[in-house]
Amino acid sequence: MGWRCDAAAALAGLLLLCPLAGRPALAEEARYVGTAACAGCHPKQHEAFEKYSKKAHSSKNVRLMAKKLTPEELAGCFACHATGYGKPGGFTSLAATPELADAGCEVCHGPGSLHTASGDPAAIKGKLTVADCQGCHSDARVRAFGFKPLLRAGAH
Repeated sequence: MGWRCDAAAALAGLLLLCPLAGRPALAEEARYVGTAACAGCHPKQHEAFEKYSKKAHSSKNVRLMAKKLTPEELAGCFACHATGYGKPGGFTSLAATPELADAGCEVCHGPGSLHTASGDPAAIKGKLTVADCQGCHSDARVRAFGFKPLLRAGAH
C-alpha cells in the first residue's frame, strides 16, 4: 500500500513540474483563406456578395487612390478594405496576398481556415451584430462616408 502512495506522490510531483501534461493540445489558430474558399458550400451567398456588395471589390478604389496616399493613410485604408490586414495570415500587400485584397467574408465572419477544414458552424462567427460592424464603421467613418448601419450590407 505504501508504494501506491509513493507512486501517486511522484506522479503528482511530476504533473506539477510539467503543467501541460494531461491537457489537450492547444487549438490551432484560424487563418484567413479568402472569399473564394466560401463559394463551394455557400454558393448563393457568395454569388450575391460578389454581385452586390461594394466590399467585394473594395481594393479597386484603394488601388485608384494609393498613389495619392501616405503609407500611414494607405494602411488605414487596408485596415477596413482588405481581409485580415495586420492580423496573422491576413492581407499583407496587393502582390503577396491578392486573394485577400478585398474586404471579403472573413472581415465580418473572422478567419475561415478552421471552418472550411471542418465544416463546423461553431468554427466561425455566423450571426453578426451592429457591434461587429463598428470596427470599420465607427462614428467618425459613419459621418465621413454617410454609412447606414445595415447588417445585410454584405448582400446576403
